[in-house]
Amino acid sequence: MTDDIVYSAIIDEHYQEPRNFGKIENPDEHIMETNPTCGDTIAMYVRIGEGRIKEIKYVAKGCSISVASASILSENVEGKPIENVLGMTKEDILGNLGLKLGPAREKCALLSYDALIKMIKDFKSRNPQ
Repeated sequence: MTDDIVYSAIIDEHYQEPRNFGKIENPDEHIMETNPTCGDTIAMYVRIGEGRIKEIKYVAKGCSISVASASILSENVEGKPIENVLGMTKEDILGNLGLKLGPAREKCALLSYDALIKMIKDFKSRNPQ
């Protein structure tokens, strides 16, 4: 099996059964982001405590890449210190997908990452420590 087939199966699995899908009642932060290029949208919610992402959920509507990326991202950051999450790069996120994507598809893959980084920065600006 080639790497592309393996990663395609992983993306399909996360698209069909997304992890952490849903809403958080009374989150510390929430955001709604849209990819104007293709119309993908994500609403993301987090609870932050003790400098960590205690809980993360999202509702995404869009292509398999954007939904799978949100699912994989949510699994990778839950429980992590927010400073570690802020240290993640776009290349880290794209690497988690394991596929070579063109510029338009990269925007789909990075929608959830961009939303999460904005939320953490907003949280930090209101909660300096």
